[in-house]
Amino acid sequence: MTTREVAESAQVNEVTLFRHFGSKEKLIAAVFARAAQSQAEALSGEEPETTDLRAGLQRFAQRFERMLFEFEPLIRTLIGEVRRQPTAAKQVIMEAAKPTRTRLVEYLRSAQKAGAVRAGLSLEAAVDAFTGMLLSGMLRRTSPENSLEYEQAEYVSTAVELFLNGIAPGAPKEQGGSGS
Repeated sequence: MTTREVAESAQVNEVTLFRHFGSKEKLIAAVFARAAQSQAEALSGEEPETTDLRAGLQRFAQRFERMLFEFEPLIRTLIGEVRRQPTAAKQVIMEAAKPTRTRLVEYLRSAQKAGAVRAGLSLEAAVDAFTGMLLSGMLRRTSPENSLEYEQAEYVSTAVELFLNGIAPGAPKEQGGSGS
């Protein structure tokens, strides 16, 4: 989307848009910051119990996925901007994702202390893998060639199940050496 199209959509002059934001990158950052605030609010419902990790992660995944679908056009725009403005776009994405990422890491840390998540696991990497699965599912489901043989709810449940199996106590530890 061009800044001219944004200005038309907002019913303002393009000059006003630049006067207020300064650049297209700052406009995208402002929109994404607002989206991140909405995301944090949407995901800040009740604090999930660590005694039922599956139910807590299922609720998180459902709310996170709703947020992804709501902001799908913006997310795709930012992904496109990463190639054109790598530093600025990556910074916007990292800042926007930080509250949700931090909250989920803290939740998993509590579950880890309660013995529901294996010790020694990089929770930050685990959260990135989990949210990445959900993001990938949204991107695939919203692509023009969407001909998936499963339902959205089935994808979310499968992502939660795979994630739980990977973080559970007794799950296989990191494989060492070179594989064949």
